[in-house]
Amino acid sequence: MARAPKKNYWEDALTIEEVEVAPPGPGEVRVKITHTALCHTDAFTLSGDDAEGKFPCILGHEAAGVVESIGEGVTHVSVGDHVIPCYQAECFPEDQASDHCPRCRGYRVGKTNLCGKIRPFTGAGVMKSDGASRFTATSDGTKLWHYMGTSTFSQYTVLHGESVAKVRKDAPLDKVNLLGCGLATGWGAVENTAAVEPGSSCAIFGLGTVGLAVIEACQKAGAKRIIGVDVDPAKFELAAQFGATEFINPRDAPDTPVQKTIVDATGGGVDYSFECVGSVELMRSALECTHIGWGQSIIIGVAGAGQEISTRPFQLVTGRVWKGTAFGGFKSRTQVPELVDKYMAGEVKIDEYITHSLPLSQINKAFELMHEGKSLRCVIEMH
Repeated sequence: MARAPKKNYWEDALTIEEVEVAPPGPGEVRVKITHTALCHTDAFTLSGDDAEGKFPCILGHEAAGVVESIGEGVTHVSVGDHVIPCYQAECFPEDQASDHCPRCRGYRVGKTNLCGKIRPFTGAGVMKSDGASRFTATSDGTKLWHYMGTSTFSQYTVLHGESVAKVRKDAPLDKVNLLGCGLATGWGAVENTAAVEPGSSCAIFGLGTVGLAVIEACQKAGAKRIIGVDVDPAKFELAAQFGATEFINPRDAPDTPVQKTIVDATGGGVDYSFECVGSVELMRSALECTHIGWGQSIIIGVAGAGQEISTRPFQLVTGRVWKGTAFGGFKSRTQVPELVDKYMAGEVKIDEYITHSLPLSQINKAFELMHEGKSLRCVIEMH
């Protein structure tokens, strides 16, 4: 658990403690987490930079497991089902039919994947049925906040039913746990948000897990030029294996804005760019490296609390488009199982993103590997 935020999140910021996980309430599901992976969003919150972060809490949001018990009214999953927790929830058809929340109007017709039914509660770190937590530290009775509605750094967790995607039982849980966040986000940014078409030119800022997923999806979409942008040239070889066709290291021309380098190299700018770091400076560069008249820039990275983006209005008046994406535009409960099917059919990569596997007792070591840039995804074995 995370008792408190720690700026140096890679220095033993988590403690391994015994926690009582209460039975699921109405509309809730208790899940035995078998595997969970580390995502930079966990580190972002643990560092204290997340304005919505609440402590003490149990972090984690990219995982897979088995349903252990269900609360009253839950019908879409049963005990023993294999599931993927989804921080981006998806309400049920009857909710949408009744306009349960103001977002239903857009959700119903495919304008957004941002379900609002339980968002006020997951953001507050509690469950909807009673406004309380299901986690209690046995050592001192401290109540622990939920995180992103998932809290998968626990051997058992309680989820809203809207956050539980049932998946096929022959899919390896130590692999498909990655579909709970990073890979789906990168693939969907290309497929759903940008809708990259064959022959396109694309620039990807940041070549971590999400950036590689964007590259993979761009190649699958038939993009002709896929430009990887990163200050660490050691990442270029692997990015090429995922489909990148060329690379730019901004430090090679420190006196030239990277957006100018890209515009000059592409004869006016790329068709699409993707910011996968969470830097407001790179967000501007990503927008301004796209082509006048039609260029689109997709913001994927999460910036720190209070930070703002900026550019000259002329950049937008002349036809460039700035977009954001959450979970790649996928509707979680219904579409995550489809992503699992694609993986099982060999249509998308997962194994190649997993560089390390560690037991729960070494979860702090996993954060250290992340900080040092030595891992893409480290999967934690929970039992």
